[in-house]
Amino acid sequence: MFLASDQRIKGLIRLLSLGLRILCLLEFSVRSALESDQQGLPGLYAGNPKRASARPTAELLLNAFRGITLTVMEINGSLQRFLSPLSELHQRILQLMGGNDDVYLALTG
Repeated sequence: MFLASDQRIKGLIRLLSLGLRILCLLEFSVRSALESDQQGLPGLYAGNPKRASARPTAELLLNAFRGITLTVMEINGSLQRFLSPLSELHQRILQLMGGNDDVYLALTG
């Protein structure tokens, strides 16, 4: 990647640093919650859904949310939003992160 100015290089480094911090915070919060519960999190591995992980990576956690879709359509002049339902695994991950599904459900309006 070619960046022409030092200012753009600094901006890119700051952006990448922020993304890395968010991924680290995600891993830390989920791993801490699993350690305090002394449990593992099953369902993260595609080939082996019963395999539980006590130290899941941010990549595995984010891949679990792959396939969720938000569809926005205009029907008879009004916007309709359709959202994929959360599975038990999704709800468990959100719970381990210290959140709930209220923000997710608010996307439907």
